[in-house]
Amino acid sequence: MGNCLSSTQSAVNPNVISKNRKALPIDASFKLPAPLPSWPPGEGFGNGVIDLGDGLQVCQVSSFNKVWATHEGGPDNLGASFFEPSQFPQGFSMLGSYSQPNNTLFYGWVLAGRDDSGSALKQPIDYTLVWSSEALRIKQDGVGYIWLPSPPDGYKAVGHVVTTSPQKPPLGKTRCVRSDLTDECEIDSWIWGPGKESDPNGFNVYSLLPRSRGTRAMGVCVGTFVAQNTLTAPVSLACVKNGVSNLSCMPNRNQIQTIFQAYSPWIYFHPDEQFLPSSVNWYFKNGAFLYRKGDESRPVPIESDGSNLPQGGAEDDMYWLDLPVDEGEKERVKKGNLQESQVYLHIKPMLGGTFTDVAVWVFYPFNGPSRAKVEFINIPLGKIGEHVGDWEHVTLRISNFNGELRGVYFSEHSGGAWVKPSELEFQDGNKAVTYSSLHGHAMYAKPGLVLQGRGGIGIRNDTAKSKKFMDTGTHSLVVAAEYLGTAINEPPWLDYSRKWGPKITYDISEEIKKVDKLLPGKLKSAFDKFVRSLPNEVLREEGPTGPKMKRNWAGDEV
Repeated sequence: MGNCLSSTQSAVNPNVISKNRKALPIDASFKLPAPLPSWPPGEGFGNGVIDLGDGLQVCQVSSFNKVWATHEGGPDNLGASFFEPSQFPQGFSMLGSYSQPNNTLFYGWVLAGRDDSGSALKQPIDYTLVWSSEALRIKQDGVGYIWLPSPPDGYKAVGHVVTTSPQKPPLGKTRCVRSDLTDECEIDSWIWGPGKESDPNGFNVYSLLPRSRGTRAMGVCVGTFVAQNTLTAPVSLACVKNGVSNLSCMPNRNQIQTIFQAYSPWIYFHPDEQFLPSSVNWYFKNGAFLYRKGDESRPVPIESDGSNLPQGGAEDDMYWLDLPVDEGEKERVKKGNLQESQVYLHIKPMLGGTFTDVAVWVFYPFNGPSRAKVEFINIPLGKIGEHVGDWEHVTLRISNFNGELRGVYFSEHSGGAWVKPSELEFQDGNKAVTYSSLHGHAMYAKPGLVLQGRGGIGIRNDTAKSKKFMDTGTHSLVVAAEYLGTAINEPPWLDYSRKWGPKITYDISEEIKKVDKLLPGKLKSAFDKFVRSLPNEVLREEGPTGPKMKRNWAGDEV
């Protein structure tokens, strides 16, 4: 069985860069800083080809020929480039072209397909011209034409074909997929449009993702793009799917260990951070209590593994955890214990089992108060932002075709963002660097200030390198990998469904008044309006639920 070229071998056929334009980021290919490790033996992980059932096999191609490029429009007004995959293993066929904005290093892939049944793939019967750049008056490499394959009855197109000729592509250029082996997809990120921003009523190019995503969803991302003449039009392409729910390409326990040792992130805390992480066991051993509604005067000490916590059910405000009662002990435990800290790993299939997500969860005994920036003034916000118990995470997305890191998700308060490997900072090989924000512990890929707000007014998220850091690879525990059955013993605290801190209400108006005293008159009303627009997680002191209760436990990140 032939293997596709991995990203570390990816190549774009060199085009001569004209003397009248500067080199673009996409003109260089991104490679991870270190070679991939040798994966321990297993069933299907890292073997290059994944069987999606009913005769459809797919592989990931990262070697391309550039077909056409534009040098204006799109992100940063640098244009985009369009490619067709090359160097297929024997028997594999193209499913669609690839596109990427020119403002990032080249780091792309698409799937190619092989039909072992004689009916999984078919040639298109025709092509429809979706769009051409012929009338476009911008810098471009000739004229580009984007075609939609017309599938035979019972089949669907999963990718476009791009040419530099008005002649239709050969019918044998690409393949369509049998309808029962496809799933619905939706637009993801903006790749290109003639303007500097996407125009909902104009032509745009977007990346695609399966519409249904999660641990049980079987839609598979093909890596192709969709060209739309209006955002309101239905997506003209499908994705493929894992028709037999085959998860044999997921890593086994030994492979999980090797994956995490290769990619375990470094987490840097701000030099002024007072509230550091700890392990859950340390928190329980050092005086955390379980409270029950109606019996608040008799809190219960928690066993080190959480075995006496109520299990299952739903969050109903009947139970919550809190810090030690003694004030001295409370202040000590608030600060956490970095030396006793540990990260907790949830290993889960994603995108039809073609990727492995490693969610890296970090626990903090306490989330500190927020700080605001009001134009040129920095202001502490009193109790606003404080709460007992804080769970944050980053997620590594690993290709099951070859074990390569393909993205990192950074949780940021109630949301977060995926970051491509080409935009990450690495340390000690292929380990991404993560920055935890001061007091709030939101995760970011770069140091500096991120302002949660607008118009010069917002919550400060300050990050910086310091001597306070965590090498997550040295203190980790796999707490869940449901696809492995009973191979992983989940700790009892993971099934605790209630809050990890008490709910405390306070007068927001009083907190605002304290801050108003520090502000010039014209900024008072703007600040008041901003604070009242903040989400509840910032405005009230309330502990979070644990990792297993989060939407992303069984779903995708964003």
